[in-house]
Amino acid sequence: MLLVGMLDSPYVRRAAITGTLLGLDFEHRSVSVFRHMPEFRKINPLIKAPTLVADDGTVLSESLLIIQHFEDLAGRSLRPADKAARVRDLSLTGIGIVAADKAVSVEYERKRPEEKRYDNWQERILAQLHTALDLLDQAAERGEIGAGPELRPGDIAAAIAWGFCRFVIPEFVDAERWPALARQAAACEALEVFKAWPIDKE
Repeated sequence: MLLVGMLDSPYVRRAAITGTLLGLDFEHRSVSVFRHMPEFRKINPLIKAPTLVADDGTVLSESLLIIQHFEDLAGRSLRPADKAARVRDLSLTGIGIVAADKAVSVEYERKRPEEKRYDNWQERILAQLHTALDLLDQAAERGEIGAGPELRPGDIAAAIAWGFCRFVIPEFVDAERWPALARQAAACEALEVFKAWPIDKE
């Protein structure tokens, strides 16, 4: 299998870490949807990161579906077996994904020329981002997300979202405002599986 995309993408990084934790063997190729567009188009005409080229040549787009395929191959999931805990993990994973989504939007919006920006849009997406971080910080404070010993998807999504925020838009995300989340993410980043897929590798 071939996983394609840059590790500064929270979606690529989440797929890579999850696949590794599931014990799967795959190759990773750092290809940018911006700088290497012709190369990426040859792999996936949708130019979507992450992209997974399965062993039979099937091309998968969208990180959630790639992770689902990883789970199918592994015959297991990182989610808790208990139904209530499983639903809670789904909720926390979703919040982590929203945080990453809004951080991406903030980064894109601030690069947009002033005359092409929508009124109050930056404020709106920042508010959504900060709300997501508030919820993750509260979950970390309650011990609902952590750094193992067995990592769950919610743990991974939260830590990756925080790392992405601090890497790309630190001026919008003050570590002192979300201390429990910052500690949880730091503990995850100290794990070997996170260090194997560092955000600043490229």
